[in-house]
Amino acid sequence: MKCPFCAYLEDKVIDSRLSQDGSTTRRRRECGQCAKRFTTYERVEETLPLVVKKDGTRESFDRVKILGGLKKACEKRPVGIEEIEKAVGKLESRFIELGEREITSRAVGEAVMDELKTLDEVAYVRFASVYREFRDINEFMKELKDILDNKKR
Repeated sequence: MKCPFCAYLEDKVIDSRLSQDGSTTRRRRECGQCAKRFTTYERVEETLPLVVKKDGTRESFDRVKILGGLKKACEKRPVGIEEIEKAVGKLESRFIELGEREITSRAVGEAVMDELKTLDEVAYVRFASVYREFRDINEFMKELKDILDNKKR
């Protein structure tokens, strides 16, 4: 593993732990040259579908991109990083279990919004306003009314 501080390629593992769900191994490492410590995470690589964008282009499913979107939506909200990472893991599992080779970006966006609804309603509305490209306050208010109506049920 390359040291993120000095780029040296030799290190030693100080500690290894499994995540709660057992899908990720967290390793604390120490660089053999600068002696600084850093953390790495290992996951089994599973085949995720390609994402078909609105314009028809295809790109690989990007866990980091989804994680970034969720973090941005949950910024300054009472949602912990563990909850966000768990949501990303659920999304990944969902797409792997589909068994599809390709999935639309729309399906990915809708799935992300479903996860956000359960995490934090404000984060959901933030994400939805960008994802659905609200053009005016009326579209925003309609989404808020839908949330309130669902809450009453």
